[in-house]
Amino acid sequence: MKTVCALNQCAGCMACVDICPKGAVTIVDRLSAYNAVIDADRCIGCNACHAVCQHNHPAKQQLPAKWYQGWALEPELRNRCASGGLATAVSEAFVEAGGVVCSCTFKDGQFVFAFAETKGELQKFSGSKYVKSNPVGMYKKVKQFLQKGRKVLFAGLPCQVSAMKNYIGAQYEEQLYTADLICHGTPSPKILEIFLNQYGYSLGELRDIQFRIKAKFMIYADHKSVVPNGVCDKYSIAFLNSLIYTENCYSCPYACKQRVSDLTLGDSWGTNLPEEQQRQGISLILTQTQKGAELLNMANICLKDVDIEKAIKNNQQLCEPSHPPKTRNSFFNGIEKNKKFNHLIFSRYPKACLKQDIKSILIRTGIISYEISIVK
Repeated sequence: MKTVCALNQCAGCMACVDICPKGAVTIVDRLSAYNAVIDADRCIGCNACHAVCQHNHPAKQQLPAKWYQGWALEPELRNRCASGGLATAVSEAFVEAGGVVCSCTFKDGQFVFAFAETKGELQKFSGSKYVKSNPVGMYKKVKQFLQKGRKVLFAGLPCQVSAMKNYIGAQYEEQLYTADLICHGTPSPKILEIFLNQYGYSLGELRDIQFRIKAKFMIYADHKSVVPNGVCDKYSIAFLNSLIYTENCYSCPYACKQRVSDLTLGDSWGTNLPEEQQRQGISLILTQTQKGAELLNMANICLKDVDIEKAIKNNQQLCEPSHPPKTRNSFFNGIEKNKKFNHLIFSRYPKACLKQDIKSILIRTGIISYEISIVK
């Protein structure tokens, strides 16, 4: 099997798929790892796929010039976002200035990338997505916008931003603005599908899916919690314990203080700001370039100083990649043997799962109550 990058190290950025003139590259999803496989019969040896690959050629990274924490000043906007709403506030200012925003959305059962040119269109990008997304087709379209003289803000994971920079090249770099998200790692969407199937859900039948409401990690399918409100489901437990990411995530070259984008966004975990502000959501913001500073200056946001050491301590991926748990291989072996997802997670994290199962029983029986506001 001939692959674009090292075996099992594909991030699924899809830039190689977009750039191949003969359609010779296919992304093979084995649940535990992705591989960009080259069809030798179609390949003409142009090497374009190897050249654009962010694993083979990571884009330039640099240390942040400024660190902040903050939030969107528009209350409704901040309320509907998973964190402080900085990404949406910056995006709104960008489209109001005539730019185009490209980011991830859930559509027709898939986590794909789309474009927005108005504030209304930006709503489809709201919410954290703890699963691998698919930017295929977006690289060509972003370049087309840039060739027409438009400014584009591309917001994605660091590996996707790196791939976009490789694809666009130096000719249009001044028109391309980039924002990356602090990423713990990403599982295959097939893992999410296996989890949802236990509850009678299928990604292809859903109109909407959410992975968290502010600091509460719970999956909501079509605005209904998969497990009782207030309970952390076993997909979230697996994700938070770094069990289900694809292989490349555990050696991610972008999990460090040096960033690949103009602007980096995440959650300001461990902040010393008042509890009321924490409940509403606070974003962590890093600016690497003048373009990053420009994005912040145009947005309707509140920025505060942040304790850099505390920010790094509470965002491990600003230091190093996630570590694979010792039970990761046996988990994927169990999945391949069609063992129940929830049973596999319980056997690996019994204390965490038992705590949530007891909480679920108490909520179901009405012994305790839990209310959460879901923004539709």
